[in-house]
Amino acid sequence: QVQLVESGGGLVQAGGSLRLSCAASGRATSGLHMGWFRQAPGKEREFVAVVSWIGSTTSYADSVKGRFTISRDKAKDTVYLQMNSLRPDDTAVYYCAASRLWSYAANDFDYWGQGTQVTVSS
Repeated sequence: QVQLVESGGGLVQAGGSLRLSCAASGRATSGLHMGWFRQAPGKEREFVAVVSWIGSTTSYADSVKGRFTISRDKAKDTVYLQMNSLRPDDTAVYYCAASRLWSYAANDFDYWGQGTQVTVSS
């Protein structure tokens, strides 16, 4: 089993920055690609970014490209999402997820954190 715990959410003004963290633990963390998804009220959960197990490959949703950066520290089993130039439409609950498949689809991710709220005020 794998446990994921997010932290770092909060309230920020438009144009500001936040850094989310996701700590992974458990007996099966090896070989997992790590992703971030978000869900705004009344909307479907959507893909934000993903980083490969090795950490050398990343991919982003068009809506966050150039503003968000995903990275991972394998020694700490932690994944980060640096969010810059935040906009009100970035407001959502952000979820960390893990998968053995390289995918942008939420259904392909087997493990999920509890989510952390990010609110961007205008």
